Amino acid sequence: MTIDTSIRLRPAEPADAAAIRDIVRAAYAKWVPVIGREPLPMRADYDKAVAEHSFDLAIEEGRMVGVIETMLADDHLWIENVCVAPLAQGRGIGRLLLEQAERRAAEASRSELRLLTNGAFESNVSLYKRHGYVIDREEPFMGGVTVYMSKKLAQ
Repeated sequence: MTIDTSIRLRPAEPADAAAIRDIVRAAYAKWVPVIGREPLPMRADYDKAVAEHSFDLAIEEGRMVGVIETMLADDHLWIENVCVAPLAQGRGIGRLLLEQAERRAAEASRSELRLLTNGAFESNVSLYKRHGYVIDREEPFMGGVTVYMSKKLAQ
């Protein structure tokens, strides 16, 4: 897969919260029929999240096409959310966003990234595995399974 070099990354600003909400809702909409409810990221308060967490945005021709939300913990970088606009999926934007999270972790002297996803989101689990994440554990949640994953960075 070749990554489109017209994609630029930039940090989010408070004014981006509504657009972030819209892209998250669009990206996660395909999972509603799979799990029978809106995934939790569709219900988040993005005004609050943008004020409290780090967001990096993938921008193409002035439009937001991807989002990654991260939080620095004592011993790792937590990926709270990563998504790509439906029409931009399959072009390597998710990989760019995951690589950005790795840079943020390294800059903060964290050697591990962690995230969770719904076990029913098989393509997401596969994506993370392809990028070096391993399954740490699985737990029941709201009639499904939450998959906890992590990736160790080279020291």
